[in-house]
Amino acid sequence: MRSARPAPAVRTFFSRILPATAATITLLLAGTSGSVAAPPAAAPTPTVVPLTGPQLAASWTAPLSTRGRYIVDANGNRFKLKAGNWAGAQGTWEGSGDINDPANHQADQMSHNLPLGLDRAPIAQITADFHALGLNTIRLPFANAMMRDTTVVPDSAVAANPQLKGKTPLQVFDAVVAALTADGFAVILNNHTTTYRFCCGLDGNERWNSGQSAEQWHEDWVSLVNRYKGNQRVVGADLRNEIRRDTWHDPNWGWGDERDVYAAFELAGTRILKANPDMLVIMEGINWYGIPVDGLDYGRPMLTPVRELSNTLTTSGKLVYAAHFYGYTGPNYTGADSGPGHTNDWPYEDFPLDKLKQLVHEEALFVTQSGQHFTAPVWISEFGAGGRGSTDTKEQTWFGNFTDILVENDTDFAIWPLVGWTGADGAPQDTWALTSYDTAGKRQSLGDPGDWRTADWNKLVNARGVTGPVAQVDHWNMLNLDFRDHNASSRMLAQGDWSPGYRKGNCPDSQRLTGLGRSDKRGLCTDANQPAKGGADWVAVHDDRYVTHGDWAEGYNKLQCPDNTFAVGYSVSGNAMAGLLCAPSASPLPQSGRNVWFDKGDNRPATGGSVGSDWAPGHYKGQCTDQEYIAGVAFTWKWNHGGVPDALLCRPLN
Repeated sequence: MRSARPAPAVRTFFSRILPATAATITLLLAGTSGSVAAPPAAAPTPTVVPLTGPQLAASWTAPLSTRGRYIVDANGNRFKLKAGNWAGAQGTWEGSGDINDPANHQADQMSHNLPLGLDRAPIAQITADFHALGLNTIRLPFANAMMRDTTVVPDSAVAANPQLKGKTPLQVFDAVVAALTADGFAVILNNHTTTYRFCCGLDGNERWNSGQSAEQWHEDWVSLVNRYKGNQRVVGADLRNEIRRDTWHDPNWGWGDERDVYAAFELAGTRILKANPDMLVIMEGINWYGIPVDGLDYGRPMLTPVRELSNTLTTSGKLVYAAHFYGYTGPNYTGADSGPGHTNDWPYEDFPLDKLKQLVHEEALFVTQSGQHFTAPVWISEFGAGGRGSTDTKEQTWFGNFTDILVENDTDFAIWPLVGWTGADGAPQDTWALTSYDTAGKRQSLGDPGDWRTADWNKLVNARGVTGPVAQVDHWNMLNLDFRDHNASSRMLAQGDWSPGYRKGNCPDSQRLTGLGRSDKRGLCTDANQPAKGGADWVAVHDDRYVTHGDWAEGYNKLQCPDNTFAVGYSVSGNAMAGLLCAPSASPLPQSGRNVWFDKGDNRPATGGSVGSDWAPGHYKGQCTDQEYIAGVAFTWKWNHGGVPDALLCRPLN
């Protein structure tokens, strides 16, 4: 979410929330922003041809899933997220002053913690205006506070929708979800905030467990997913918005503590998919870490940690990554143009086009590279710029360049925000909104004359890209046992502990183990050429009793799966091998094989198998080819090897 006000107010914001000490200057916050802007007119482009509700509904079939870098519908056809953010239910109060005074709300717009505009226009008109913009998906932000808010909304807050009088914010949210999905839109739920406070910096909403426990956050997600489980057009759970530093602590990716975004997201995704296996699970990276003071370490890493530590869910084809880009922020720039939080770094809008492309790729779009452990769709779930009445030519140039990048990469997107108010002077109160309504419900839209963004928007919505059927893809997914079990198997989650006292990694049920790292507890799973599993029990192996057909690693300890089974999991004691989990094949498997030694260097196939990415950074890796399965692992306690895996027994699948 972008910060609510232009630069002078941003300075006020920082001075209000940051104590006047060097230590707390520290604290920042991402998503906080700089000047609101506006660009020059672009070349004419074709106008958007809107679909009616029935036409949109007929154009795709729920649920959604992923195939490589693309999102597809239930028929396997590309479903590109052409989306916008209908904000309001996350709250609009800016954190100081009388909460009942609109002047203390974002752009002087008081949402009453409902999707904005319900006081001014009927839902049917609002959804029709979304169709006119060419959208097929709505990102619907909400606050955890909504889940327990029993307050009846004021009649004035739903004046244009009298059927909503007497309802709580959650009940109004229900009605909005129902209206959107009935009109053919896909809806993605976005956990934007904990409280109803807007927006950014040190607002108490920095992490999923700011102001609430992680368990409460999990329970809220499961409750909401179950609430809409019967509505298949509620397609995704966007787990948390713009995770960033709080007063004293940075978020991290994979450190195993209470601020570990990677682990929190994976655990939440597992619980959500257990509640509803049809949901997309959408994960943003880290929006800001560090203290924004020149000379210190700080920045906006977004998805960069995914390159070396990606997520694995229990169901392949349900993970989407997301990132946010605003012109006034930057890879090392908070968006504050002066005072605490301001540094001498560049915002994105200051970078030339070639460098901007490089940054967007490095921070987000690299994830769409095919055939890697991190491969997934990337959704730019927030971007935008001030439109009608704004004269910032630098931001205008950035918006044109950024939409060009989205077009060039055929990238899924969601603009911020969709709905705002028109003031008494006839001008939009939030120039970023694509559609604004006055008190009588009269609409002023991006499609009406006078908004410089129209050409760039039409270019984006009308852009050619992949359409129609998308081929099935193979998956490669990491297992990470650095700080916890990594159990991506629904079967094993429902059963007892197969290797008591040891840390375990279990591949998704549709995959098998294909690689191990040496001394770092990492593993690689795949479904490439996956053999069908038989109905017999899975076997836990902790010794060499199943070693057959000769000693394939003389002098080494060996864990070997029984004949006609293949490894689907492993356990470790520290970094040392402790066990293999083996699943039965539905048909006989070859018993000949080869040794893949990786005690003195990487031993990975030349092609396939996520070979363009490093799934065990800084450590030797052993990996079978995509036409093989792991039948055994050799290790030794001699020669100071410490029991870590030294060799794999790789056997052909046919």
